[in-house]
Amino acid sequence: MGNHLPPGQFETENWPILHQGDIYEFDENTWNFTLFGEVKEEITLSYSDIMKLPKTISTIDMHCVTTWSKFGSTFEGIALRELVELVQLNEGVKYVKIYGYYNGDRYGYSANLPLEALLGDDALFIYRWKDIQRDWQDITPKHGYPLRLIPPASFYLWKGTKWASGIRFMKEDEEGFWEELGYSMTANPFKEERYR
Repeated sequence: MGNHLPPGQFETENWPILHQGDIYEFDENTWNFTLFGEVKEEITLSYSDIMKLPKTISTIDMHCVTTWSKFGSTFEGIALRELVELVQLNEGVKYVKIYGYYNGDRYGYSANLPLEALLGDDALFIYRWKDIQRDWQDITPKHGYPLRLIPPASFYLWKGTKWASGIRFMKEDEEGFWEELGYSMTANPFKEERYR
């Protein structure tokens, strides 16, 4: 799908910053990441635990519901599948909710996604990036430092939770932050699934 502009989008070389609420201030001593929900045993990971996991580098196109698209950004992070491998899922898990900090609440933001679509190299919890204009650099706090999900290009970018704090595994789909406000549950930019 590289460099294929979805309908209603325009291309930008910048990575615009859009977010709700306060910018999370990272504190390694208090930050952690939880894998919970439909799992045999809940797991909580420290920042150092996360950073010891295998890394993936992938180039992923980004499409924002506010109509910008950015091609050719390369990210380094932990593939979501690496985190899935740390837990034993209950039978019938088909969805996840990716949580992130929102105004001090570690579970205040969330986005729902189908699990199967996230098991490739294009669903990454990223911490650094580069593009044609920029060499490798950490993502900024405004972009979600220390850990932010970049979803596959088949989802609008609001599904890419900033300041990620955990994954809840689910058997049934469930609305996240923007979905509760009327945004699409499936969010495919190529089908212009912006709102319900």
